[in-house]
Amino acid sequence: MSLPALEDITGHRGTTDPIDGVIRVETSPREKATPIIMEMMRSVYPHDEVYGTYCTVNDYIDCPPDELFDYMADTRCLEEWTYSLRGFEPTDEPDLWVAYDKLGGETGSPIFTRTVANKESGTVDYHCAWDQGKHLWMIYLMRIVDAQVVLDKPGSVVLWTNCHHPFYDTNPYPETAPPQRPVWVGDFWDMFGPGHLLELKNLKAIAEYRHRNGLSITPDWMK
Repeated sequence: MSLPALEDITGHRGTTDPIDGVIRVETSPREKATPIIMEMMRSVYPHDEVYGTYCTVNDYIDCPPDELFDYMADTRCLEEWTYSLRGFEPTDEPDLWVAYDKLGGETGSPIFTRTVANKESGTVDYHCAWDQGKHLWMIYLMRIVDAQVVLDKPGSVVLWTNCHHPFYDTNPYPETAPPQRPVWVGDFWDMFGPGHLLELKNLKAIAEYRHRNGLSITPDWMK
């Protein structure tokens, strides 16, 4: 017995014909769908098509997921594995930290970060913004998955996605920008893919070293 899938749309349109953009076995048998899928598989992908709107990187880390979560859920861990965020200090607002992003020049750009984490779902989201901490529009979405479940081996799989918020194109708060700064964070969007992969490799190397050598994944200075 089939569930009443799309029944509301069928009733609304008065036809069982599929709506544009929906490909299901009922209306597109395998022989028809296979060429569509093959067309989507390319040997070369335009950079903007892959990283234009969403930037996603993933990797396996040989480290228990619970321990990795505890480490990543502490905002200060970004001091260790990110390429350029340094000098984290608490602000007067609870759970909001300020640091400096060295991509913003020699002195760095102030970057504000609040970490929103849920251990049950394994999500660790870093809500950030350059220059001001009132509107944290740069969202780094991360999920830690038990590798035993998805790869049949101990460890963690980390999934990391960024969305191309329109503010990457235009600074929404120019009045808060440091004077004479030559760059804006969005200038680096085309580099987010390889840049974030570099940072994910940092996270992997640090966590795996500690796990392999019997050290606490969360170092003493963060406790």
